[in-house]
Amino acid sequence: MNPLTRISRLSREAVYIRGEVHWFPDRSRLCEWRSIQAGPRVVSLSWGRRCGHGCFPDGRNINAGCGSLHLEGLQKRVVAEKARLGVAFDGDADRALFVCESGKVVNGDGVLLAAARFLKSQNRLNGNRVVATSMSNLGLERVLARENIALARAAVGDRYVLEEMLRSGNVLGGEQSGHIIFLDDSPAGDGLLTAAKIASLVSMHGKIESLVEGLKDYPQLIVNVKVRSKPPLETLPEVSRALAEAQSALGNNGRVVLRYSGTEQLARVMVEAEHEADVQRFSQSLATALRASIGA
Repeated sequence: MNPLTRISRLSREAVYIRGEVHWFPDRSRLCEWRSIQAGPRVVSLSWGRRCGHGCFPDGRNINAGCGSLHLEGLQKRVVAEKARLGVAFDGDADRALFVCESGKVVNGDGVLLAAARFLKSQNRLNGNRVVATSMSNLGLERVLARENIALARAAVGDRYVLEEMLRSGNVLGGEQSGHIIFLDDSPAGDGLLTAAKIASLVSMHGKIESLVEGLKDYPQLIVNVKVRSKPPLETLPEVSRALAEAQSALGNNGRVVLRYSGTEQLARVMVEAEHEADVQRFSQSLATALRASIGA
């Protein structure tokens, strides 16, 4: 059967998985960490045993010390429980992040790599192409390229990922933050769907580490700069000079992304490179140029 099995939501509290469920031995565990009841119902269908935390909402405690915003507790619990896998959802469960047996976090880039490898092995990765955003790490692009899988980058936001997927006919896309779209199943990011698919792949391969083998995260830093206005960035001479200097120095061994927040009065600077010193140098020079030009 297809381990990336199709899931249909029947109600807010239940899901139905069509096809065979992969069961684990009694010693296998999954830790699930969130602040509402959505997660435990689906993972209990896919795993022999599970343990949960942060699953007792009171109407005010969404992501209070748990969920995808606070992974530290889940990391400790996965190691303590000798769990096979940990899953953390955000407040509305449209994204999921994962924790390995060792306590290491696997974000959306790792999920895209794992799913792409499987879909390609089944000749189901249309065009051998995955859609991500400008925020996905250069390491994902490099490891996919070694396996002859192209990475297209859309603007930040799962709506833009979906637009590119529909335009190009690709079936897999998502964001580093854990919004993943499996277009054969749903046009929306769904953390429960993502959790079920990754749990199924882990049941086949034993450890999530094996699913993301070869993925090296380049050092990356995001700096938020408060701004008083949002003129087109290319109209700011000092910013343009700093950007040109960074891009020239980094060449193909790094990336720079400058953009405004869509919801806050912020400009975001993202720099990634092979060397941490370059990341620090160019992120600070760009942030300084922004503050001098339009800083609040």
